[in-house]
This record gives sequence, structure tokens and C-alpha cells, in this order.
Amino acid sequence: MAINAKELPLGKVFTPDFRFFVPSFQRAYIWQPDNILQLVDDLAGAAKTPGTPYFLGSLILVRAGGNRFDVIDGQQRLVSLSIIIAALRDLERDPEWMRLLDALIVEPGDKLRGIRNEPRLTLRERDAAFFREYVQEGNLEALFDLGEEDWASAAQRNITRNTRRVYDELSRMSDDERRTFASYLVNEVTLVIVTTDDLDGAHRIFDVMNMRGLPLTPSDVFKARATSGLGPAELDAYAERWDDVMDPLGDDSPATEEFFSYLHLILTHKPDTDKLIEEFLADVMQPHLDAGTMPAFIDQVLAPYAMAWLVLSRPADTVLPEDVRARLESLNDYRNHEWRPVAMWALVHSFRNLGAPDVSPFASRGARASRAAVTAKTLGMHDAQRLNEVLAALERVTGVDTLNRAAPYRRRGHAAAAIRDLDKGYPVRMVRGLSILPDDRAGALVRLHGEMQGDDDLIRLLLVRANEQLAETHLSRPRKLSALPIMPVSFDAKSPFAASGWTQDAHDYWMYRLGNMALAQGNADQLDRLDDYERRRDRMLLRADSRRFPLTDALKHFNECTPEMLRHRHEETVRLIADYWEIRYDENHTDLTRQDPEELGRAAAVRPQRSSKRVTIGQVVAAGLLIPGEKLVWERPCKGERWFATVTEEGRFRLDDGSEYSSPTAAAKAAAGGRSAGGLDVWRRTSDNRRLSDIWKEYRQQSG
Repeated sequence: MAINAKELPLGKVFTPDFRFFVPSFQRAYIWQPDNILQLVDDLAGAAKTPGTPYFLGSLILVRAGGNRFDVIDGQQRLVSLSIIIAALRDLERDPEWMRLLDALIVEPGDKLRGIRNEPRLTLRERDAAFFREYVQEGNLEALFDLGEEDWASAAQRNITRNTRRVYDELSRMSDDERRTFASYLVNEVTLVIVTTDDLDGAHRIFDVMNMRGLPLTPSDVFKARATSGLGPAELDAYAERWDDVMDPLGDDSPATEEFFSYLHLILTHKPDTDKLIEEFLADVMQPHLDAGTMPAFIDQVLAPYAMAWLVLSRPADTVLPEDVRARLESLNDYRNHEWRPVAMWALVHSFRNLGAPDVSPFASRGARASRAAVTAKTLGMHDAQRLNEVLAALERVTGVDTLNRAAPYRRRGHAAAAIRDLDKGYPVRMVRGLSILPDDRAGALVRLHGEMQGDDDLIRLLLVRANEQLAETHLSRPRKLSALPIMPVSFDAKSPFAASGWTQDAHDYWMYRLGNMALAQGNADQLDRLDDYERRRDRMLLRADSRRFPLTDALKHFNECTPEMLRHRHEETVRLIADYWEIRYDENHTDLTRQDPEELGRAAAVRPQRSSKRVTIGQVVAAGLLIPGEKLVWERPCKGERWFATVTEEGRFRLDDGSEYSSPTAAAKAAAGGRSAGGLDVWRRTSDNRRLSDIWKEYRQQSG
């Protein structure tokens, strides 16, 4: 068995030297939006320090002849990287940059040399054509026009959702920022390529790399250094003490690495730690080793901050005051963790006995509990008011940063600045990292008024905040909580909902705004087949766990869903969230929630952003890119099939049989007898033979 391993930058991996194939026995693409967004965040942060490579792990490949390799380990990263590059290419306006990005995921081909145009990565047979057509070949507009009924597998759903979220995330960067990001991705993101000639050998390599010889964690390295300077009398005691402190944090290496990274930030006020082990040893441990104070470091620094980390992970299980537990539970609603170092600092500086060997902040359970029950007083709690002020301000700035999609380096900068000022004893209102600037406040309000398509977690979080503000208390959440649209998702001109006076434009305007969303217990698909308001409302109000949310319960007072009703709900929801985060008024006590969002955005220089939201036919007609009455054609010469559609004044496509459809994909599916088809990619305008996907992309570029 010949084994070869070499480290290569991504620009040397996505080349003609490698054609990657995912074997049929491999699992499907399973990464979720949180996984790929974390990768984008990590890479965006790393790109801020060019010259520092970012190691993305290893690929295990079996050579299948020539430049063809079967992927045994690394499929999720390869697919995700392809999605990121495809989004960068679609957002790019410069033809040369587009060509270079395209060549990373599709071999350009050369007719003279007989080289075919081929994708660099081919997925399992079930998903290969879908991934190639929509992502690799650059048909993102057609991808964004697909609905859930158009996905043939969970992998296709994941590909679509992840592409949408990455597109939205990258669209928030400027052109220069995206090009810097792309250049870093190609030149400084590296992979170790491990190749072998037989499948059994590849599986043995995979087993060795993933199951045996686990690498030392940062905690292992730091423990060895901490105990290296201790005398025989202290060595055993503090080696055991270190284990007692760190073992409850678990053996998940990324989690412990994050803990030490945040501890480094707390102690040094440095927001970035690209070389954690090297910098923690030099900045934190070496001074204690030089001074002979390592036991004090373990007892007075490591132990309390490790306990604070555990408290943040399970606040509901602690004996901390109810209001503190509620604030920590609210902070845990956020998928980003840059708030944690400030919360850790606040807990350690509010409980004198946090981390003491014989005191636990967790409630004792069962008759055999090993530690006596304790209270906040036993923990040495002091200055409860300041603790609550810090946590409230921290949740507020975390919420605004989340809504504004603040970059990871900026969020870490806020944490470092906050701890720096807190260490100086500043009042909370004067702590820079916990303050919200006017432009950030305005940007948050603009986004609250806008569309929220594609970010279910953010919608749910915002609705929880609005409901808690209205209820004036922290609300416990059912095990499964979804944010559901009040209106039917699809609009049918012949449905009872349309007969009540709704138009396609009004439906499209409100569909993805907060006013059309309500919290309910259950899965997100529970209303999919209900196409009228009354049945949707009654299903949402069926369970008491849904009715505990006052904005949901208020639906019982409305027998009809009207644009006026949604407008009222929307304005109330925005005001409640603004009050919760204290961003409703400016320095002159002007109520910003009553100002026009567009004017507010212009005043705050909020940059318009392209998004992956489905572009409607009506929007393209209103922009003058399609003209009512003009004809479209979809031809399949090999099968002798041809279909025509006409653009209507109402922003729909009318087929020759008189049926009308609100999206190109729906019209194509109906024309083809129910077979799924990417409508934007198949319809062409008869006057100039231009594909609708190109017209839709032109609209998105103009609107962004």
C-alpha cells in the first residue's frame, strides 16, 4: 500500500491535478447552515491577518486512475468550499475575478486540447446533477427560485439552504473585502492531501487519524507546563487539582480550546489568538512560572473561570438568582459565543467563592449528592445590581451585533474593549464594548423592518424577545419552538386567501417580515398543507405552550388576516424589540421606530445588500426588465418538446392552457407535467433568447 501525504493550499487542490468523486457508499452532504457559517466566520477572521495560514484538516483519497480520486474523508469540507466559491463568483462583478473563481470549481475545458468542461468535485449519483447544475455551473438564481417541493433529497435541501446563507453572509462584505477573502482562501487555506491506492488502506488511515493517537489538547499542554515548575510536595496535589478543575469541561478539544482562548482574552485584553498555545504560554503562564505563583493561578484564576464556563453552559441548573439565570439563558440563545468572556468576567467578579473546591453553584440533586446545598450567599455574591447591568448590556450589544451581522473580529473586539474598561472600574454605561453606536442602532432598526428570509433561528430569537418584552417576564420555551408564517407560503390566485383581497405583491411584501411570523410549539412544517388563515391560526393556538406567547395568543382576536393586521403586528413587534434592547430612541429622544426605514438607513449610511431572497416576476416587471405581454419559450429539441408562457400585468406566467403561476419554477414544473425543473434556467425570452436567470441576476445586482 503506497501512501502519500502533502500539504497544499486550496489553489493547488482545486486544479486539474485532482478530480474528486464521492463514492456511492459515502453518506450524503449533511452540513447545516451553522456549520458552513462557522467556517465562513473563521476564514473571514483569519483573512484579517494575511500571512498566517489556516489549516483546514486532511483529505483522505483513493487514487482511481489518472487524476481521479475517490473521497473517503473530507466530502463535507469540499462541498462547503465549493459553495463558498460559487457564492463569491456570483457576487463578483469583475469578469476576470469571475473567471478565476469559476476555474476553481469547474475545469474550464479546452476544445483544441480535447479537455472537457468538468466539475472538480462530483457528488453521489443522486445529488451530482443538482449540485453541478445549480452550484458549480453558476445557476444560483435558479437555485434561489426553488421551493421545498423541488428537492429530491435532504442533501439537496442542505445545499440550497447553505448556499443561501453563505450568499447572504458574503453579500454583507464590500467588493474589496470579498476579494481579500477570496485571495486568502485560495493562497493561505491549506489541506493535507493523503492518498493511497486501495480502499482498505484508506479506511485504515482514516481509523488511525480519527480514532487513535488523539493529539494533545491545549489543556494537556498547559497542565504539563503548569506542573513543570512545582516541587515534589505540590506536584501531585496541583496535578490533581488541575484535573478536578478541567475534567468537568469535558474532553471536546474545540470547546476547551475556546475556553482557553477566551481566558486569554480576559487576562490580556487581546481580541485575537491565532496561535493559542504559543501566546497563552507566553502571555499568561510564563509570568506565573517566573514568579513561582502557579498554584495561585490554578486556584484563583483557572478554577473560577472554568466554573464560570460551566455556569454559562447550564445556567438553569444553578442556584444563582432567578434574574441572573434568565439573562444567561437569553445569552445562550445566540449561536455566536463572543459574549462569553464578558459573562465569565462578570460572574467571577460577582461571586467570591466561584471555583472553590468545596462549593458548587449547581443545585444538588438526589439524596446521594456529594456536596451540600448552597445559595448565592454561600457563593459570596456581591454587587448584584452591577452583575445584572453588565449582563443586560451584554445581551443588548450581542443582539444588535447579531442583527447587524457584525463580523467575528468585531464581536471579539467588543468583548476585549468591554473587559478592559470593566477592569478599570468604569460604570457600565461608560464601558465602550457594551455601548451601541448610533449607526449600529439605526442599522438594527432598518433590518428589523426588512425581510428575514432564510434565517429561522434569528426570526425565532427576535420573536422571543418581543414576546418577553410584552409579557414583562422571561418566558420558558417548549422543547420544540418554531417561528411560523401566518399567511400561506404559496399564493394561488384561485384560493380563498386570494379571494379575501390579497394580491401577489402584498403577499410577497409581508411573507418574510416579522409581522407575518408567530411562535408556536411544534415543527416548522406543521402548517405546510393549510392554505387558509383560519386553519393556520387554529393550529398555532391548539397548544397551551404556544398560547403562552402573547403575540401568538393575540391571533385569536382576528378572524381575518389582512395587510392592515400584519402591518399592526409588524410595527408592534419592532417597537417591542427596540424597547427590549433600548434602541428605540436616539440622543434627542426621537422615536426611531416611527421613522421611515429607508430614510433611517440613508442617514446612518446603511449599505444596501444583495440577498438570496427569491426574486418575483412582479419585481422584475416593475423594474422594466420584463414587459407584460412578451413571450417566453422553453425548448427541449432532443425530446421534441416546446412550451410557451406569457408575462402578465399581475406579475405571473400564463401557459398556453390559461393556467397562471407566480414563479418561473412553478410554471416550468406545470408545463413539464409535474417534473421538477429549474425554471429560471430553462425559460428564455423569445425576443433576444436571453435566459431568465441572467435577467434575474441583473435585477438582483441593480437592487443591491
